Amino acid sequence: MAITKLVLVRHGESQWNQENRFTGWYDVDLSDKGRTEAKAAGDLLKKEGFTFDFAYTSVLKRAIHTLWNILDQLDQAWLPVEKSWRLNERHYGALQGLNKAETAEKYGDEQVKQWRRGFTVTPPELERNDERFPGHDPRYSHLTKDQLPTTESLALTIERVIPYWNENILPRLKKGEKIIIAAHGNSLRALVKYLDNLSEDEILELNIPTGVPLVYEFDENFKPIKHYYLGDAEEIAAKAAAVANQGKKK
Repeated sequence: MAITKLVLVRHGESQWNQENRFTGWYDVDLSDKGRTEAKAAGDLLKKEGFTFDFAYTSVLKRAIHTLWNILDQLDQAWLPVEKSWRLNERHYGALQGLNKAETAEKYGDEQVKQWRRGFTVTPPELERNDERFPGHDPRYSHLTKDQLPTTESLALTIERVIPYWNENILPRLKKGEKIIIAAHGNSLRALVKYLDNLSEDEILELNIPTGVPLVYEFDENFKPIKHYYLGDAEEIAAKAAAVANQGKKK
């Protein structure tokens, strides 16, 4: 039976991850630690014998630069890459730029957990005249008014990620191409929910660590057989727990 593998990587730590801020579509770069994480992910993939035919990422530089670092370590900097806004992080609305712990102090841990992890819960909306609204950014000039979010839930994120998966990424997998996707915590959670058919309660508790390759194996019908992270299991668990704790009061 032929096994098809797909690699997902959440971007390495960003400058705003480091500062524990809601980031969303704000275009911050990797921290020094994030660049190290991305290079380490590339080294792990190289050690395990992975090579790729095509790569996907978002239009946000923390994911783009993560992919660059990974491909550089694999000596595959030449690899064709498709960037799409549909793989962007979930839009955090008016929370973008706020410190997560300080927001939890103000609104409570449970409210912030719902804003971060609730399936249909949307954070407070941005006004369209707010400088953070993506309609002011030239990289989104081709999008319609309806496509430009003022806030998003995970459910709304799924509505843009899964059609992109079905129309763009899955056809390449079906042709036998080896694919890597470098994206974001919530765009990847959206894809994982779909691939693993997770319930709303199950996805609430899923935390994807930064800069750790997540490998999916598919059968001949392109149904997931299993998935696993590459790297030290204890370190990965600690990183996932740290993600979960970001939205709690100090």
